[in-house]
Amino acid sequence: MIIVPEKEIAGLISAEECFDAVEAVFAAMARGEATNFPVIREAIGHADALYGFKSGFDRAGLVLGLKSGGYWPGNAEKGLTNHQSTVVLFDADTGRAHALVGGNLLTALRTAAASAVSIKHLAREDAKVLGMVGAGHQSAFQMRAAVAQRDFERVVGWNYHPEMLPRLAETAEELGLPFEAVSLEELGAQADVIVTITSSFEAQLKDGHIRPGTHLACMGTDTKGKQEVDPAILARARVFTDEVAQSVSIGEAQHAVAAGLIAEGDITQIGAVIEGMAPGRTSVDAITLFDGTGVGLQDLAVASRAVDLARAKGVAVEIDF
Repeated sequence: MIIVPEKEIAGLISAEECFDAVEAVFAAMARGEATNFPVIREAIGHADALYGFKSGFDRAGLVLGLKSGGYWPGNAEKGLTNHQSTVVLFDADTGRAHALVGGNLLTALRTAAASAVSIKHLAREDAKVLGMVGAGHQSAFQMRAAVAQRDFERVVGWNYHPEMLPRLAETAEELGLPFEAVSLEELGAQADVIVTITSSFEAQLKDGHIRPGTHLACMGTDTKGKQEVDPAILARARVFTDEVAQSVSIGEAQHAVAAGLIAEGDITQIGAVIEGMAPGRTSVDAITLFDGTGVGLQDLAVASRAVDLARAKGVAVEIDF
């Protein structure tokens, strides 16, 4: 069995390699060659934590496994990231345990890769202003991944806790872009692409904030009850997702569907756009929204790539299991 420790991940896999892995597995899902299994995600009644499992099988790449982990909101005070996860891969031919991979950084990278895939395929080509809603740990990864997809000229941002906004300012400076902290009304009025990456259980962006031509990548809602944007936005938008079943049950679309504003059939898998099976953006004035719920196959794809790189670079730990 191969072990790839968390401490090795940063030196192994790049954001670009994660992007390619996630885009490929989304396409495989659309072709019917990769399947996610039902998600288990529950509040455990201790440390305010959410814990669960995401799993699946990619027949195209013969990648089988699961990610176990969740969200511990008090971890920052302990010097740890709030999101904690581990990926376990199995041999698709025998079922034997194949690899154990640290999943914390991979989760941030694959989440950012998914929103970047949506920007590549759905945002206007002339998008110039990036809006960031949320300034937590994953926001820096999101900004870096988004900026790689369009020639953004500046970044505007908002966070419920304004004292965290320096993270966005520092990341924008790293990328050579000016940053301005703004209200949500100002953010919606200025941004061509908006990435939401919060743990909110109440809509922050309202329908009136969003102007025609905007692309939204909603990346924070992955649990029943969570919510980042007004359901009325989804009623106005063309809605895309990583997986429809998750979108309507634990994703941003859960609220719009429950309110009768959209139906499951109104939501398109991003993989179908990648594969040319469905249209993406159809006009410059269209509002497009990607409901990034986070599927297990994303985790397995990037973890499998990390294992290959770890073996090639000689940093994988191999044990008899």
